[in-house]
Amino acid sequence: MWKEFKEFAFKSNAMELAIAVVLGAAFNAIVTALVNDLIMPVVGVLLGGVDFSSLIWTVGEAQLKYGLVIQQIVNFILIAFSLFIVVRTMNKFRDLNKDINTKLLKQEPEEPKPAPPTEAELLTEIRDLLKEEKQVS
Repeated sequence: MWKEFKEFAFKSNAMELAIAVVLGAAFNAIVTALVNDLIMPVVGVLLGGVDFSSLIWTVGEAQLKYGLVIQQIVNFILIAFSLFIVVRTMNKFRDLNKDINTKLLKQEPEEPKPAPPTEAELLTEIRDLLKEEKQVS
């Protein structure tokens, strides 16, 4: 059982999945900071100084913090859009690489250039031309 676990944890996709989770958490922190510290304050100014995180609706003694829900929706949209851009860019690079490889594989090898004529061939050609010239005259 220990051997199977080691194989699973260290040789399968579990390591890749763990790395993806860690990178996802770091990416989430970046997007959260972007939304909380840059985007939402600008949206608040554009909407007349509204701070979404402080929007609360009180029903009896219960507080419904719908501003935080709005902020989480904006976070989700930004994360989804960011991932869309990353995946789209990666797909373009993959397709470009595939196109380049296809073109390289389809290229026919260049035909070797014929070797320049030897001195004997040139002399033979000159002789034949001179014979033809004598016959015409």
